[in-house]
Amino acid sequence: MGKRTKKVGITGKYGTRYGSTLRKLLRKIEVSQHSTYRCVFCGKDNVKRTCVGIWECKSCRKVVAGGAYTLSTPAAITVRSTIGRLRKAMSESA
Repeated sequence: MGKRTKKVGITGKYGTRYGSTLRKLLRKIEVSQHSTYRCVFCGKDNVKRTCVGIWECKSCRKVVAGGAYTLSTPAAITVRSTIGRLRKAMSESA
């Protein structure tokens, strides 16, 4: 079977509706939400989105709360690095 959507990818289901710019933005979101992510517990690429903000590893069955479309949001990455930096500063001063 030949490839049906060369340019538009997953957003081919919308046809010519909604405009090309919106379909391009939606394509980025839908590709990220349907892809698999690496599990922080077992290290395998088996984390899939079950519903909005809920991510489950298919191999170790761990359930993680994350972003709506990606496993970790940019804000969560910033908070994680800030907490690590503050913990390091606390341990050095004590």
